[in-house]
Amino acid sequence: MTTATTQPQRGHIVTDSLTMTSRNLLHMIRYPGLTVFVVVLPVVFLLLFVYVFGGTIGAGLPGGAVDGREAYAAYVLPGILLMTVAGSAGGTATTVSMDMTEGIVARFRTMAISRAAVLTGHVLGNTLQALIAVVVVFGVGLAVGVRPTAGPLQWLAAAGLMALVAFAITWLAVAMGMAAKSVETASNQPLILTFLPFLGSGFVPTESMPAWLHGFAQYQPFTPWIETVRGLLTGSDMGVNPLLAIGWIVLLSVVGYAWSMVLYNQKSVR
Repeated sequence: MTTATTQPQRGHIVTDSLTMTSRNLLHMIRYPGLTVFVVVLPVVFLLLFVYVFGGTIGAGLPGGAVDGREAYAAYVLPGILLMTVAGSAGGTATTVSMDMTEGIVARFRTMAISRAAVLTGHVLGNTLQALIAVVVVFGVGLAVGVRPTAGPLQWLAAAGLMALVAFAITWLAVAMGMAAKSVETASNQPLILTFLPFLGSGFVPTESMPAWLHGFAQYQPFTPWIETVRGLLTGSDMGVNPLLAIGWIVLLSVVGYAWSMVLYNQKSVR
């Protein structure tokens, strides 16, 4: 004779994830300051580098002899876009840490909600927030004179790559937020991601860097991401960068997801 289980049925992962995503999007609407902060800093850097340094630095780039500032604007924009995605990690880590410290996640654990969906909701919601910020910053790039030469397939590939990078970085930020001892610590930990574009090809070619820095700059995650986006938008040579870019996305996504789930399960049994 069979009997119905007395345990609460676990919610479907897709439905629960969409519910948690909606919650995070509502949080973004209620607290727009987080999104504004993610946009303002990259825009300031874009305007600063284009109008203050662009004429001089751009003169050494291909096509820079005619209009150094325009050439440098096209060169620097991909780095600024990736900086925008990296900057969103701070908000992600902060909101996750707030949920952990305020007991909201503990309340979710008592409900028939998939454990993975609680974290996936943060990831999807904050990935969308990062992409919205990227669109705004890209619009400013167009306003300062950037004119991409990409075709439809290149545009699609560039958008897809930005979405995947945002997804990977957000998983890493979720783990950082869960590992942090306080909300203040959570907001500071992802700052290293914001500075990596400076230590890559975001603002100057890596070939111009000292030998001791060049190796790190060439193969850290942001350089292949930047070079791939730059190549897709401007038609410059990408070399092996697309393969390196995908490799880093897969690695960081797996590490971020595994780290997040380990921490979530550890905190669930406390």
